[in-house]
Amino acid sequence: MQAEPQKEHKWLEQLVGEWVTEMEGSGGPDQPPVKHTGTETVRSLTVWVQCEGQMPGDVPMKTVMTLGYDPTKKKFVGTFIGSMMTNLWVYEGELDASGKMLTLDAEGPSFTDATKTAKYKDTIEILSPNHRTLSSRFQAEDGTWHHFMTAHYRRKT
Repeated sequence: MQAEPQKEHKWLEQLVGEWVTEMEGSGGPDQPPVKHTGTETVRSLTVWVQCEGQMPGDVPMKTVMTLGYDPTKKKFVGTFIGSMMTNLWVYEGELDASGKMLTLDAEGPSFTDATKTAKYKDTIEILSPNHRTLSSRFQAEDGTWHHFMTAHYRRKT
């Protein structure tokens, strides 16, 4: 079986490279925001990209994201794992009409109550060939969506 790259696979190729990251996120209820800096290396696997992130600090964190496109589902698909969590996040999503914003849906432990699950949306937005963002939000029990993290990725030059 040999997969033929689609235009969506080519879209993912713009993520390939070496990146410097700056992330700001919620520290939790009644906590100040937390900030992290780090790096990310994105490699092409032809019809997939693999994103490996590192954030140094008192407790260094590592992350791995995979992204591809499933022509049968007509959806982007992927996974996310991090050294700071035990959940395997499974993504499914699509590009917006502009072709600059990929929204990935997932379900996992509730941001506010780990005994429950919640829906999440991670959005990758291409701002320029050398700058992109990743924003995350979760859906609360009342149905409202809450932003909790934004990361900026700038290509190393």
